[in-house]
Amino acid sequence: MDPRQAWKEYLRELCFSSNDSSDEEDELFMEGMRAWQADLEESERRPWGGSVPGRKRINWYRLKGHMKLFNDYFADPPVYPNYIFRRRFRMKRNLFLKIVAAVEEKDPWFQQRRNAAGELGLSALQKVTVAFRMLAYDAPADSLDECLRLGESTIIESMRRFINAVVQAFSDEYLRSPNEEDTVRLLVINSRRGSPGMLGSIDCMHWRWKNCPTVWAGSYTGHVNAPTIILEAVASHDLWI
Repeated sequence: MDPRQAWKEYLRELCFSSNDSSDEEDELFMEGMRAWQADLEESERRPWGGSVPGRKRINWYRLKGHMKLFNDYFADPPVYPNYIFRRRFRMKRNLFLKIVAAVEEKDPWFQQRRNAAGELGLSALQKVTVAFRMLAYDAPADSLDECLRLGESTIIESMRRFINAVVQAFSDEYLRSPNEEDTVRLLVINSRRGSPGMLGSIDCMHWRWKNCPTVWAGSYTGHVNAPTIILEAVASHDLWI
């Protein structure tokens, strides 16, 4: 097996298992890391030039961006501990890796590949991380390239494909109305928690209605000084919305 593929399989297994890794798995992991380092050194020695005469090409040092991201949050041990990962990514690391694996499976665009020049492209960790940062912090695309090494157009494409892949991967379980079995399950759980007859906690969010017809603007304007549409959602105790 290609060392890089072994490294990816190691990372994939990590998100579905809480057990300690074996010596053989650790060796595969280290072999994959050495292969990544060799690619990084080779990319730095390779001369760079634009494909269009007269146009300067920016060397993004994509592998450096991947290695920095990996060492910061996914290495063993990482630079930043789990509680900082959860604060910055708004979820646990195992959940993040599970989403990355699902997105890679649904859309091959997220899988790391070599281009026509033989250079390794962006990793799934980089592409998914920029999508999460834009969603969590409302960050503009061109503000994320300095540390994650993606161009603005690639970040926007990552966001678009990430949303589509998440819908494909998780819509059957999460993006649907509750059925009779779900209703019974939620009622039983909340009854045991001291709230009989309760499905979950309701919350709402105001979404700015940019193209609201002028004649309706007054009816849709409340405490926010602009027309909005209210999105209401009910979430169970384990955040199944």
